[in-house]
Amino acid sequence: MADDKSKTGKPDRDRVAVGEDYEVDVLAKKYPKLTRADITKAIRDQGPMRTDIEKELDAKMFYANAKKGS
Repeated sequence: MADDKSKTGKPDRDRVAVGEDYEVDVLAKKYPKLTRADITKAIRDQGPMRTDIEKELDAKMFYANAKKGS
């Protein structure tokens, strides 16, 4: 069944589809220091829930900043 983009809401915003480029683009804008490969890997590792994905990406950003600062 095709995704009906006119029916959006909280359940749709809570999830990220790795196959939808525009959804990966949203995360790429939020995490500009990470590559699309990093973001895609986080989605595949953590599953579709946005909160889980963002926790993973926040940790990657923290680690990258800590590593750069030392």
